[in-house]
Amino acid sequence: MADTPTPTVLLPEAEVQRIVADLAARIAPVIDDETVAAVLLTGGLWFAADLTRALSRIGRNVRFDALWLASYGDEQSSRGRIDVYADFQRSIEGRRVLIVDDVFDTGLSLAEAVRIAKAKGASEVLTVVFAKKPWPLPRAPEPDFVGWDAPNRFLVGYGLDHAGALRGLPDVCALD
Repeated sequence: MADTPTPTVLLPEAEVQRIVADLAARIAPVIDDETVAAVLLTGGLWFAADLTRALSRIGRNVRFDALWLASYGDEQSSRGRIDVYADFQRSIEGRRVLIVDDVFDTGLSLAEAVRIAKAKGASEVLTVVFAKKPWPLPRAPEPDFVGWDAPNRFLVGYGLDHAGALRGLPDVCALD
């Protein structure tokens, strides 16, 4: 990664945490402790961990699960298809599911996660993304909760990566 550009901070860690706390306050009234928060791996893990802790701080202790989907591989743009590497680990039949993802761009991963949750019998599926990038084409479904309207730049940090690297940065940065 010697030729990787230096990341430019767009959202410092403190602002990331403020956005997460705001999302938790908006989500808490429409879920309950039986809700299954399902993170989309691997990028959504950082956001999901912070969001579930923020929900817990305000008295909402959700269940937790994960879906492992991939549309990027190590590329900087979506391959236009979704690979499912791991499905839900427990039954979600009859439960409200909150799909948690890091960034919404093409909408393919979120749409596939919603489809899977509905096929598994979820009573309701809500979606939350930390960042929503602009996109020239209509996307369905649009997320129910969005933390930050991101610029159309290649983002890293806070779970977002460049070929698997830079996910652990505490800030959200641009790499362009």
